[in-house]
Amino acid sequence: MLRAAIAFFVLGLVAILLGANNIGGLSVDIGKTLLFIFLILAVISFIASLVVGKKIVK
Repeated sequence: MLRAAIAFFVLGLVAILLGANNIGGLSVDIGKTLLFIFLILAVISFIASLVVGKKIVK
């Protein structure tokens, strides 16, 4: 998902540089949304690993 977000950012920047502002803006917005979703899922995964983590049995 992070790769897709980076790809949309790069695609959006290239499109803006070439003059396609509407497509570039849309691509950047999609990239921001994917990055936001990635960050939320990463935080949830981190918290879940702390809560569920493996217990050491001696």
